Amino acid sequence: MRVLFVANVDFALRHFLLPLMRGARARGHEAIGACAEGPLLEIPRSEGFEVVAVPMARSFSPGANRRALGALRGLMRDRRPDLVHAHFPISGLLARVAARAEGVPKVAYTCHGFLFNQPGPAWRRGLSLAMEVLGGRLTDVFLTVSEEEARDARRLRIHPRATAVLNGRDPQRFRPDPAARAAVRAELGAGPGDCVVTVVSRLVRHKGHPELLRAMEAVPGATLWVVGDRLASDHGADLEPDFARAEAVLGPRLRRLGYRHDVDRVLAASDVFCLPSHFEGLPMSVIEAMLTGLPVVATDIRGPREQVVEGGTGFLVPPMTVAPLAEALGKLAADPALRARMGEAGRARALELYDEAAVVGRTLDLLGL
Repeated sequence: MRVLFVANVDFALRHFLLPLMRGARARGHEAIGACAEGPLLEIPRSEGFEVVAVPMARSFSPGANRRALGALRGLMRDRRPDLVHAHFPISGLLARVAARAEGVPKVAYTCHGFLFNQPGPAWRRGLSLAMEVLGGRLTDVFLTVSEEEARDARRLRIHPRATAVLNGRDPQRFRPDPAARAAVRAELGAGPGDCVVTVVSRLVRHKGHPELLRAMEAVPGATLWVVGDRLASDHGADLEPDFARAEAVLGPRLRRLGYRHDVDRVLAASDVFCLPSHFEGLPMSVIEAMLTGLPVVATDIRGPREQVVEGGTGFLVPPMTVAPLAEALGKLAADPALRARMGEAGRARALELYDEAAVVGRTLDLLGL
């Protein structure tokens, strides 16, 4: 079969779709990718995958979405895929509309988080729900990355057979690595007894960076490593004022590392992982941290509360708050034995639930590949 995998931007295709494309090819199918052009597409292209640039905008702009829809229809008319597998809210809806318009035999969608569950104005949540209901009518195979959002999809009659497939990462890559730990800590100036808290995410407001930066002020025994950057297509408030204030207060206890291709090594050098998001699907970064044997502090929202066992593999705190976040981080910073115990339990849980090979295999089976 010829399968067209559609995402919004290069970051998403690289981190979420590429494992599925590899899996489809390993089963003898032709896998083609489509998303907005970007530097991270060099990776799938270097592996021999065709990835077609489509002008995705990640916005509700009618003009931008009309152009993207036209490009997708042209691509499908030219390549004639047997299956279109769409991802993410706007690109996912456009791909499904294009697939139906061009007579693609089978259409699938994976939800990585419903926008109507995200904090925001009522009109935006209502528009998102309407989009999902419309998209569900165009979908043969409806998948989600979290159990809770599969239940949402069935309850809200978006799709009667919505099925959670979870997310996964490679446990051979994300694992405790003493050599990497020593090397990266030496590179970044962390001493053997320092407690390093790491966050890996895009630099956008809903990932909770402002709360985390404030919380770190109350955890004097810990250093924060911030991994990630802001995508050109990201919306929302600029976080630079928050980081400027934190740099003045925290000084050398704050390190901004930017986008890293060696996240596995950075995590192996860390002691605690934190992701205080306001909204998530099922975050890959939490899975990566758990596989690496790190305790996780996350917010009690859809996605992370399926991953983190409160008091067992980490702590869950209310979103958009500072004091509970600081308290959880402080407990872990002060207790190496607690960190080790929670990290070990988290790795065992991640190996059971989030092994990439198993998740990819389950997804491909549901797609009929």
